[in-house]
Amino acid sequence: MIRLDKLLAKNGYGSRKEVKKLIRNSLVSINGNIVKNDDIKISENDIILVDGVQCFYQENYYIMLNKPAGYVSANEDNLHPTIMDLIDIYNSDMFCVGRLDIDTTGLCLITTDGKLAHNLLSNKKHVEKEYLVTIAHPLNQEDIDKLSSGIVIDGDELCLPAKVNIINDNLITLTICEGKFHQVKRMLKAVNNEVIKLKRIRMKDLILDENLAEGEYRLLTEEEINKLKA
Repeated sequence: MIRLDKLLAKNGYGSRKEVKKLIRNSLVSINGNIVKNDDIKISENDIILVDGVQCFYQENYYIMLNKPAGYVSANEDNLHPTIMDLIDIYNSDMFCVGRLDIDTTGLCLITTDGKLAHNLLSNKKHVEKEYLVTIAHPLNQEDIDKLSSGIVIDGDELCLPAKVNIINDNLITLTICEGKFHQVKRMLKAVNNEVIKLKRIRMKDLILDENLAEGEYRLLTEEEINKLKA
Protein backbone atom coordinates (compact mmCIF):
# COMPACT_ATOMS: atom_id res chain seq x y z
CA MET A 1 0.00 0.00 0.00
CA ILE A 2 1.16 3.56 -0.74
CA ARG A 3 -0.33 7.02 -0.31
CA LEU A 4 -1.88 8.50 -3.45
CA ASP A 5 0.20 11.69 -3.38
CA LYS A 6 3.43 9.73 -2.90
CA LEU A 7 2.57 7.39 -5.77
CA LEU A 8 1.87 10.25 -8.18
CA ALA A 9 5.06 12.06 -7.19
CA LYS A 10 7.12 8.89 -7.70
CA ASN A 11 5.60 8.50 -11.17
CA GLY A 12 6.64 11.96 -12.33
CA TYR A 13 3.49 14.02 -11.87
CA GLY A 14 5.38 16.70 -9.99
CA SER A 15 6.25 17.56 -6.42
CA ARG A 16 3.95 16.55 -3.58
CA LYS A 17 2.57 20.12 -3.67
CA GLU A 18 1.89 19.92 -7.41
CA VAL A 19 0.26 16.51 -6.99
CA LYS A 20 -2.07 17.86 -4.29
CA LYS A 21 -3.18 20.55 -6.76
CA LEU A 22 -4.03 17.88 -9.37
CA ILE A 23 -6.16 16.09 -6.81
CA ARG A 24 -7.93 19.28 -5.68
CA ASN A 25 -8.73 20.07 -9.31
CA SER A 26 -10.58 16.73 -9.65
CA LEU A 27 -8.12 15.35 -12.20
CA VAL A 28 -7.46 12.11 -10.32
CA SER A 29 -9.78 9.13 -10.05
CA ILE A 30 -9.52 5.74 -8.37
CA ASN A 31 -11.59 2.87 -9.74
CA GLY A 32 -13.80 5.36 -11.58
CA ASN A 33 -14.38 7.71 -8.64
CA ILE A 34 -12.95 11.23 -8.48
CA VAL A 35 -10.88 11.65 -5.31
CA LYS A 36 -10.23 14.75 -3.23
CA ASN A 37 -7.98 13.34 -0.50
CA ASP A 38 -4.27 12.95 -1.17
CA ASP A 39 -3.64 10.55 1.71
CA ILE A 40 -5.77 7.68 0.37
CA LYS A 41 -3.88 4.38 0.40
CA ILE A 42 -3.44 2.67 -2.98
CA SER A 43 -2.98 -1.04 -3.70
CA GLU A 44 -1.72 -2.75 -6.84
CA ASN A 45 -5.30 -3.70 -7.75
CA ASP A 46 -6.58 -0.11 -7.88
CA ILE A 47 -6.99 1.66 -11.24
CA ILE A 48 -5.69 5.23 -11.02
CA LEU A 49 -6.33 7.77 -13.78
CA VAL A 50 -4.69 11.18 -13.94
CA ASP A 51 -6.49 13.44 -16.39
CA GLY A 52 -7.76 10.31 -18.15
CA VAL A 53 -4.35 8.57 -18.38
CA GLN A 54 -3.72 5.47 -16.28
CA CYS A 55 -0.99 5.65 -13.65
CA PHE A 56 0.39 2.23 -12.78
CA TYR A 57 1.49 1.13 -9.36
CA GLN A 58 3.44 -1.91 -8.28
CA GLU A 59 5.45 -2.53 -5.15
CA ASN A 60 8.77 -2.86 -6.98
CA TYR A 61 10.01 -2.67 -10.56
CA TYR A 62 12.51 -5.11 -12.09
CA ILE A 63 13.72 -4.20 -15.59
CA MET A 64 16.31 -5.83 -17.85
CA LEU A 65 17.98 -3.39 -20.25
CA ASN A 66 20.47 -4.21 -23.00
CA LYS A 67 22.69 -1.17 -22.54
CA PRO A 68 24.30 0.39 -25.62
CA ALA A 69 27.67 2.13 -25.55
CA GLY A 70 27.56 5.88 -24.98
CA TYR A 71 25.12 5.81 -22.08
CA VAL A 72 26.06 6.21 -18.43
CA SER A 73 24.57 4.00 -15.73
CA ALA A 74 23.04 6.84 -13.73
CA ASN A 75 19.70 8.55 -13.25
CA GLU A 76 21.05 11.94 -14.33
CA ASP A 77 24.21 13.22 -16.00
CA ASN A 78 25.12 16.68 -17.25
CA LEU A 79 27.39 15.45 -20.06
CA HIS A 80 26.00 12.18 -21.42
CA PRO A 81 22.67 10.44 -22.00
CA THR A 82 21.75 7.98 -19.26
CA ILE A 83 20.21 4.52 -19.26
CA MET A 84 17.04 6.10 -17.81
CA ASP A 85 16.60 7.95 -21.11
CA LEU A 86 15.95 4.53 -22.67
CA ILE A 87 13.18 3.58 -20.23
CA ASP A 88 9.56 4.67 -20.78
CA ILE A 89 8.52 3.50 -17.31
CA TYR A 90 9.20 6.20 -14.75
CA ASN A 91 9.58 5.90 -11.00
CA SER A 92 11.81 8.22 -9.02
CA ASP A 93 13.13 5.35 -6.88
CA MET A 94 14.58 3.43 -9.85
CA PHE A 95 18.32 2.85 -10.03
CA CYS A 96 20.81 0.61 -11.81
CA VAL A 97 22.23 -2.36 -9.89
CA GLY A 98 25.98 -2.20 -10.46
CA ARG A 99 27.14 0.45 -12.89
CA LEU A 100 28.58 -0.33 -16.30
CA ASP A 101 31.17 1.98 -17.85
CA ILE A 102 29.97 4.31 -20.59
CA ASP A 103 31.65 2.15 -23.28
CA THR A 104 30.47 -1.17 -21.78
CA THR A 105 27.31 -2.77 -23.18
CA GLY A 106 24.93 -5.49 -22.10
CA LEU A 107 22.90 -6.48 -19.08
CA CYS A 108 21.65 -3.71 -16.83
CA LEU A 109 19.25 -4.50 -14.01
CA ILE A 110 17.11 -1.49 -13.11
CA THR A 111 14.96 -1.76 -10.02
CA THR A 112 13.43 -0.03 -7.02
CA ASP A 113 14.26 -2.96 -4.73
CA GLY A 114 17.08 -1.80 -2.48
CA LYS A 115 17.29 -5.06 -0.53
CA LEU A 116 17.80 -7.10 -3.71
CA ALA A 117 20.42 -4.66 -4.98
CA HIS A 118 22.35 -4.89 -1.70
CA ASN A 119 22.36 -8.69 -1.86
CA LEU A 120 23.54 -8.71 -5.47
CA LEU A 121 26.32 -6.18 -4.92
CA SER A 122 27.59 -7.19 -1.48
CA ASN A 123 31.14 -8.53 -1.68
CA LYS A 124 30.21 -11.03 1.04
CA LYS A 125 27.69 -12.69 -1.29
CA HIS A 126 30.19 -13.34 -4.14
CA VAL A 127 27.48 -12.98 -6.81
CA GLU A 128 28.77 -13.94 -10.25
CA LYS A 129 28.89 -11.41 -13.11
CA GLU A 130 29.79 -12.82 -16.52
CA TYR A 131 31.25 -10.72 -19.33
CA LEU A 132 31.85 -11.32 -23.00
CA VAL A 133 35.25 -9.77 -23.63
CA THR A 134 36.94 -8.95 -26.92
CA ILE A 135 40.68 -8.79 -26.25
CA ALA A 136 43.62 -7.38 -28.20
CA HIS A 137 45.52 -10.66 -28.48
CA PRO A 138 45.19 -14.31 -27.35
CA LEU A 139 45.67 -15.39 -23.75
CA ASN A 140 48.34 -17.99 -23.10
CA GLN A 141 48.08 -20.64 -20.41
CA GLU A 142 50.07 -18.58 -17.94
CA ASP A 143 47.63 -15.67 -18.38
CA ILE A 144 44.66 -17.99 -17.84
CA ASP A 145 46.24 -19.47 -14.72
CA LYS A 146 46.85 -16.02 -13.24
CA LEU A 147 43.27 -14.91 -13.86
CA SER A 148 41.87 -18.19 -12.57
CA SER A 149 43.90 -18.26 -9.36
CA GLY A 150 43.33 -14.64 -8.29
CA ILE A 151 45.39 -11.97 -9.97
CA VAL A 152 46.90 -8.88 -8.35
CA ILE A 153 45.97 -5.65 -10.15
CA ASP A 154 47.74 -2.30 -9.93
CA GLY A 155 50.48 -3.80 -7.81
CA ASP A 156 48.66 -4.46 -4.56
CA GLU A 157 44.95 -5.19 -5.11
CA LEU A 158 44.11 -8.89 -5.05
CA CYS A 159 41.15 -10.17 -7.09
CA LEU A 160 39.27 -13.32 -6.23
CA PRO A 161 39.68 -16.21 -8.69
CA ALA A 162 37.83 -15.70 -11.98
CA LYS A 163 36.45 -18.20 -14.49
CA VAL A 164 37.94 -17.94 -17.97
CA ASN A 165 36.38 -19.51 -21.03
CA ILE A 166 38.18 -19.21 -24.37
CA ILE A 167 35.81 -18.79 -27.34
CA ASN A 168 38.49 -17.91 -29.88
CA ASP A 169 41.82 -16.09 -29.97
CA ASN A 170 40.27 -12.69 -29.38
CA LEU A 171 37.03 -13.54 -27.59
CA ILE A 172 36.57 -14.89 -24.08
CA THR A 173 34.03 -14.94 -21.30
CA LEU A 174 35.25 -13.83 -17.89
CA THR A 175 33.20 -14.47 -14.76
CA ILE A 176 34.01 -12.52 -11.62
CA CYS A 177 32.33 -12.34 -8.22
CA GLU A 178 33.41 -8.87 -7.15
CA GLY A 179 32.73 -5.34 -8.32
CA LYS A 180 36.02 -3.49 -8.21
CA PHE A 181 36.39 -0.30 -10.22
CA HIS A 182 37.05 -1.14 -13.90
CA GLN A 183 37.88 -4.63 -12.70
CA VAL A 184 37.74 -6.61 -15.95
CA LYS A 185 39.83 -4.02 -17.81
CA ARG A 186 42.40 -3.92 -15.02
CA MET A 187 42.59 -7.72 -14.81
CA LEU A 188 43.35 -8.02 -18.53
CA LYS A 189 45.85 -5.19 -18.31
CA ALA A 190 47.62 -7.12 -15.52
CA VAL A 191 48.34 -9.92 -18.03
CA ASN A 192 49.56 -7.41 -20.63
CA ASN A 193 46.37 -7.49 -22.64
CA GLU A 194 43.71 -4.95 -23.51
CA VAL A 195 39.91 -4.99 -23.53
CA ILE A 196 38.60 -3.90 -26.93
CA LYS A 197 34.91 -4.54 -26.22
CA LEU A 198 33.13 -5.46 -23.00
CA LYS A 199 29.59 -6.77 -22.63
CA ARG A 200 27.93 -8.04 -19.47
CA ILE A 201 25.81 -11.09 -20.28
CA ARG A 202 24.85 -12.47 -16.86
CA MET A 203 24.34 -11.47 -13.24
CA LYS A 204 23.76 -14.40 -10.89
CA ASP A 205 21.03 -16.43 -12.68
CA LEU A 206 19.80 -13.51 -14.79
CA ILE A 207 20.95 -13.95 -18.40
CA LEU A 208 20.74 -11.14 -20.94
CA ASP A 209 17.77 -11.81 -23.21
CA GLU A 210 19.20 -12.41 -26.70
CA ASN A 211 15.97 -11.03 -28.19
CA LEU A 212 16.67 -7.58 -26.76
CA ALA A 213 18.48 -5.31 -29.20
CA GLU A 214 20.81 -2.70 -27.73
CA GLY A 215 18.70 0.01 -26.14
CA GLU A 216 15.69 -2.27 -25.63
CA TYR A 217 14.32 -3.45 -22.30
CA ARG A 218 11.64 -5.61 -20.75
CA LEU A 219 10.23 -6.39 -17.33
CA LEU A 220 11.65 -9.44 -15.58
CA THR A 221 9.47 -12.50 -15.32
CA GLU A 222 8.31 -13.76 -11.94
CA GLU A 223 10.67 -16.72 -12.33
CA GLU A 224 13.66 -14.45 -13.00
CA ILE A 225 12.84 -12.28 -9.98
CA ASN A 226 12.53 -15.31 -7.71
CA LYS A 227 15.89 -16.70 -8.89
CA LEU A 228 17.62 -13.38 -8.20
CA LYS A 229 16.11 -13.28 -4.71
CA ALA A 230 16.93 -16.91 -3.90
